[in-house]
Amino acid sequence: MRIILAVQALNASKAAAKSRRDTRQSQIISEVFEHYDRPLAADEVLELAQRRLTGLGIATVYRRIKALTDEGWLVPVEMPGASPRYEIRGKGHHHHFHCLKCGRLLELNGCLERLGNLIPSNFRVIDHVVLVYGFCGECERGRTSRNPVAKRRSLGSRRSSR
Repeated sequence: MRIILAVQALNASKAAAKSRRDTRQSQIISEVFEHYDRPLAADEVLELAQRRLTGLGIATVYRRIKALTDEGWLVPVEMPGASPRYEIRGKGHHHHFHCLKCGRLLELNGCLERLGNLIPSNFRVIDHVVLVYGFCGECERGRTSRNPVAKRRSLGSRRSSR
């Protein structure tokens, strides 16, 4: 009987420790979204959360993002040809700016609500998405070439001449 009680106590202790760890991990992941207040990809969340909690794994981040999305606290932000980013629900209608160098997705204030002459007269608009591409201020200050396509081509031509 004592062995059974000891095993039960050990299992309860392990479960409590895991619950505390999961709660701490969940809390830190949620805090990352609150602190950065922009759409984040799972790998960005992992990198930012690991600054506060070493040992955090990508599977835990994905599970927490799924749980927060299922709860309605996060919403996915779809980007053509990329993994979804996630942001806190309740921000209202807005659009995004995607930095071509660092890959961050930033929120734009405002909206092109009146598309006017851009929409054919026989179309009825249901919804729209605007995604602006360019370089954020941080990356723009560090760039040497103003044309990323030309820069990539010149890198490619250097490689082929070796």
